[in-house]
Amino acid sequence: MLPALLLFLGLLIGLVTPRNIRPDALLATAMVAAAALLPLRGTVLTGVGACAIYVGLMADFDALQDATAYSELASLAAIAVFAVFLNRLLDRRAHQLVQVRSVAEAAQLAVLHPVPHHLGHVTLESLYLAAAAEARIGGDLYEAIRTPHGVRLLIGDVRGKGLLAVQTAAALLSAFREAAHDAPDLPHLARRLETSMSRYASQYPGVPGSEIAERFITALLAEIPDDEPVVRTVTCGHPPPLLLHRGGVRKLQSAAPSPPLNLGMLVGDAYHVDLAPFHPGDQLLLYTDGVTETRDRSGAFYPLAERIRWWSGESPRQILDHLHRDLIAYSGGELDDDIAALVARRGR
Repeated sequence: MLPALLLFLGLLIGLVTPRNIRPDALLATAMVAAAALLPLRGTVLTGVGACAIYVGLMADFDALQDATAYSELASLAAIAVFAVFLNRLLDRRAHQLVQVRSVAEAAQLAVLHPVPHHLGHVTLESLYLAAAAEARIGGDLYEAIRTPHGVRLLIGDVRGKGLLAVQTAAALLSAFREAAHDAPDLPHLARRLETSMSRYASQYPGVPGSEIAERFITALLAEIPDDEPVVRTVTCGHPPPLLLHRGGVRKLQSAAPSPPLNLGMLVGDAYHVDLAPFHPGDQLLLYTDGVTETRDRSGAFYPLAERIRWWSGESPRQILDHLHRDLIAYSGGELDDDIAALVARRGR
């Protein structure tokens, strides 16, 4: 409606103001607005309408013999032609943007596809919020796979941002999807991931920011066996998961955490497995540090353990929906880091 409103205002001003005040600027603005907001037909009609209004005002002003008025009319006609050209250019760019976005979305879904809602006796839900505008993924990652050893989970956070972080996340996810089925236990799985990420990083020694110290990934591996009411975890420099049990919240701190992946030379082969009870109805929340490092306007960090206790009795999807809304409200809508969270609930 903006182009039509500007045409109406131009006509109104031309009729109620003195003859020396001409609304050619408003009419020109209407044509440019139509180029940006309307399809081709609307842009052409706006241009014709603006020129027709000006000719009508010339007749009303008795200015049909005024050379200055004809000069202004010629300028309006030129702007009308330019508006049509601009409309075509913007339409072409919008079409190209739609194509690029569709390809980007397909690529992002290939890297970080949604986890299944059910894997055996485990119900899963996930949440991902990318800090980068127009992006669906960043440097955070998660995955869940059913294996002969039970359901195995991964959540991780690549150091850094941008395309390099996405590429590193894709490499780790590919390695996990391949190794999760074969590794006999979590320490073997962690060593496989460490080897894969070290090899990946060594392929790009000349890329800025790709040095080993700049490409580490904090990660948490979890295993929920089918035949035991427990959960096993291996922590590689990642925040501890939260166990939700009968309305209570317990932080599963590792007794001996390992360094992040791609810094495995600091730990060798010693990956420690932590064991915790995980009964039917219990829920496990895995998250990245983007959750706990979210700040409010005063700079205080988000109190995840306190907030999650309010929703501990709800379903995994409801927990993440509450968490999503609460993070947005707590930060005032300004998230500075990628956020990933995964909830696993053990069924009967």
